Amino acid sequence: MTNASSLERRLRSEVTGDVLFDAFNRGRYATDASFYQIMPAGVVLPKTMDEALRALAIARDDGRKVTPRGGGTSQCGQTVNDGLIVDLSKHLNRILSLDVENRTCVVEPGIVLDDLNRQLKKHGLWFPVDVSTASRATIGGMAGNNSCGGRSLRYGTMRDNTLSMEAALADGTLARFGETSRDLSDIPASEATLALFRDMLDLGAREAGEIAARFPKVQRRVGGYNLDALVPRNAPNNMAHLLVGSEGTLAFTTKVELKLWPVIRNKVVGVCHFGSFYEAMDAAQHLVKLKPIAVELVDRTMIALGRDIAMFRPIISAAIKGDPDAVLVVEFAEEDQAENLARLKQLTELMADLCFGWNNDKRKWGGVVEITEPALQSGIADFRAAGLNVMMSMKQEGKPVSFVEDCAVPLPHLADYTARLNDVFAKHGTSGTMYAHASEGCLHVRPVLNLKLEKDVKAMRAIAEEAFALVREYKGSHSGEHGDGLVRSEFHETMFGERLVADFREVKKRFDPDNVLNPGKIVDAPKMDDRSLFRFRPDYRVNELKTKLDWSAWPGAGGGFQGAIEMCNNNGACRKLEGGVMCPSYRATRNEKDVTRGRANTLRLAISGQLGPGALASDEMMETLKLCVSCKACRHECPTGVDMAKMKIEVLAARAASHGLTLRDRLVGYLPRYAGLASALAPLANLRNRSAVLRKLFERFAGISARRALPAFRRDVFVPPAASVGPKAGHEVVLFIDTFNRIYERENLDAALRVLTAGGYRVHLPQPSGGGRPPCCGRTFLSAGLVDEAKAELDRLVAAFAPFAARGVPIVGLEPSCLLTLRDELASLRKDNDAKTVGAHALTFEEFLVREAEAGRLQLPLGAVADKAMVHGHCHQKSFGAFKPVEQVLRLIPGLKVETIESSCCGMAGAFGYGADTYDASIEMAELSLLPAVRRADQATLVVADGTSCRHQIHDGAQREALHVARVLAMSLDRATTQSMTSPVAKDNNHG
Repeated sequence: MTNASSLERRLRSEVTGDVLFDAFNRGRYATDASFYQIMPAGVVLPKTMDEALRALAIARDDGRKVTPRGGGTSQCGQTVNDGLIVDLSKHLNRILSLDVENRTCVVEPGIVLDDLNRQLKKHGLWFPVDVSTASRATIGGMAGNNSCGGRSLRYGTMRDNTLSMEAALADGTLARFGETSRDLSDIPASEATLALFRDMLDLGAREAGEIAARFPKVQRRVGGYNLDALVPRNAPNNMAHLLVGSEGTLAFTTKVELKLWPVIRNKVVGVCHFGSFYEAMDAAQHLVKLKPIAVELVDRTMIALGRDIAMFRPIISAAIKGDPDAVLVVEFAEEDQAENLARLKQLTELMADLCFGWNNDKRKWGGVVEITEPALQSGIADFRAAGLNVMMSMKQEGKPVSFVEDCAVPLPHLADYTARLNDVFAKHGTSGTMYAHASEGCLHVRPVLNLKLEKDVKAMRAIAEEAFALVREYKGSHSGEHGDGLVRSEFHETMFGERLVADFREVKKRFDPDNVLNPGKIVDAPKMDDRSLFRFRPDYRVNELKTKLDWSAWPGAGGGFQGAIEMCNNNGACRKLEGGVMCPSYRATRNEKDVTRGRANTLRLAISGQLGPGALASDEMMETLKLCVSCKACRHECPTGVDMAKMKIEVLAARAASHGLTLRDRLVGYLPRYAGLASALAPLANLRNRSAVLRKLFERFAGISARRALPAFRRDVFVPPAASVGPKAGHEVVLFIDTFNRIYERENLDAALRVLTAGGYRVHLPQPSGGGRPPCCGRTFLSAGLVDEAKAELDRLVAAFAPFAARGVPIVGLEPSCLLTLRDELASLRKDNDAKTVGAHALTFEEFLVREAEAGRLQLPLGAVADKAMVHGHCHQKSFGAFKPVEQVLRLIPGLKVETIESSCCGMAGAFGYGADTYDASIEMAELSLLPAVRRADQATLVVADGTSCRHQIHDGAQREALHVARVLAMSLDRATTQSMTSPVAKDNNHG
């Protein structure tokens, strides 16, 4: 601890970036996407490359190991170690230069692949090593692993597309690694690395025969060091190719020069169906003869799991025919679309030549579903890219485990290899999942095991040894894409032989004599089944804990709370920077603490006692969850279903139980119960907004930012005009009068009533049987961890709404967060039939109108209101698939062009945006895309947002009034009436 403290002190004094040495932050960096966990001494996030190199020097002086890290998505344990972790992803992520004409660029190692390609796209270029983790994988990490991606058949691997690298050796020496002549005559005599390069090329010449004999002849070979880059050849040797795939063990990368390609402009996809997995694998060698850019496998297990994931269900329905054992997704992307269509036709003919047909028996059942629609092609690509997370979505103790993950064998042997591998799995009492790169003979293969059990750890060891023996027999590679790390490095001697492994050690020693850089990877690795290095060590325990919500879909303590937390496999889909909603706080801060993965890891460490007693309800846990806006995006977009919003409720409940409530908690949570009094005393209740002194006092004592005006209470709150309104013979509907619209924006409820009655509906406005205020969903209580109070509110609501739901009457709400509580948290608090029926009949306002329109029952006389509307979707609408109906309803208005703002969370998120400690983060989230888009809109454009919080954020940040869809429709009704009254026919009628 003394050494660690001295290291921390020096880093804090000499580095301006984040320096993290507390247990919570170190724990967040102790894992990657593998099954390993090693607690680092500390973490540093340098702001400049000079700071990164300074951190390297300080750690070296302190005798500490250094491990560079990007997205932390390594599946073999490459980015975990017990020294200093240097995270380059937050700050060192720029394009340093771009040569469009020569199709090259130079980047910092922390740049994310998708971010790079977004910037290149406007120049018609892209970097085509398209790994499935492209939304979070950094170029430095991809170079470290020699990543390949799904289209390496056309574009090659990371090595093939890396022109040069600049890096620091462990002693701080800076060097450029690139093409060089064999005699090194192009390297100045003064260059510090001249002797190093000479030694490496001499090694290559000395070992050329052994390398030729022992290195597998498959493209997907990333095991060991790339000694074949050093052997004598006609073309220049590229010394950067020795660094590619070295997993941060040889040098600390500072710049990477990349080869770029023209973007794909035209594409078609053929989904080849097979009734037999073996036949699918056997067919791959024939399909590649048509020269596709990719042939990707999706097996039966992945299809079945995908059907249970909301975001993928429609894609599978559209692309999958019948019940295949496997499909091969074949992609053609030539410049000429006519050529692509011709090859797609040839694919269908080839499948027929291979004797596959839709009417054949199972072994030869199959055919091609042709996909030419770009949106569906993208959906298929997204599904395949999510393969790992889809496989990991199994809600059980056993999970598909990565250790023979990406062995590669020559294509003619692929069918036999996979059949024999399945026999190996069966021999050890398990089965496996298989997917991905059939075109390269490199399948992502994962047997299902529970690594908490000693017997399954022993099975893993045996399977690894037998699987690698098969790979050697077929002259394949035991490490085909995801690197060596802690999983495969141990097996290099059996794969490459004793002599080449000695060469690997010689290379490591020559580059890094003091073993500073990421030791234990590639050479001198621990045993892959050393359980002291596992995430679930032999002493891993979660004691029973009391929970408030229903977690019974998962195994483990807390009624399944443990299992729900452990669903996070650290693959990091939540670290994406664009598209969807997840994770808005990370997009604003780029901190591991503020991403769903970081929070899930912290929860796992807390409930298992690894962060000390009381960690679940601690101040540090509150800091971990502080910027979680409960947007529920992870519930929908995390392929393994990690629902951090729901988990946060449990933590807040534990916190409230052990620490009590703050004044802010009480003001927010109990709002529905004191709103009536506040409304009656509206001038007094609103005084805080008009007084600078009161604003400061509220900030000091209640934690509510003085920079925000609170929503204004009003005396004319919405009061139901009757128990029911509208035509008595009309179709029935219940209107859920939520607290926010009732007390702050009754215009929305008035407008909704107007629209529903104009449409001919009989609208019920039920009240609790005991009288008092209208039903409430308990949302504000949940946000304060007051689960029992929330349940009491929901009990009142269910009692009022259940009689209507029992006879099939839909329950329609305006505020998404309130209405969708009935489809989500209600089911976690009550399991009775009344609650289930209410939840099943709960619809957002737009969902109901779309359903009615599709049934031919919606007859609304609508008139033009504007030329254009810009729409921001509420996070919960997006999470529950309820946003598309918003667009559909607005398009019912004549002449209205609807444009969706591509935004994540607005940043207000209920009370979040009002917090003194969260105000800045709230504005940062809004400024990512929402507020700039609203500011660009002209004054004639309508701004539409259903969420109360969203409308307030837009008002505060862009000084524009955003409207609920109900108000836009009411305006349209008014315009239709006006137009009718001023039309020539109407004038004649009036005159008559």
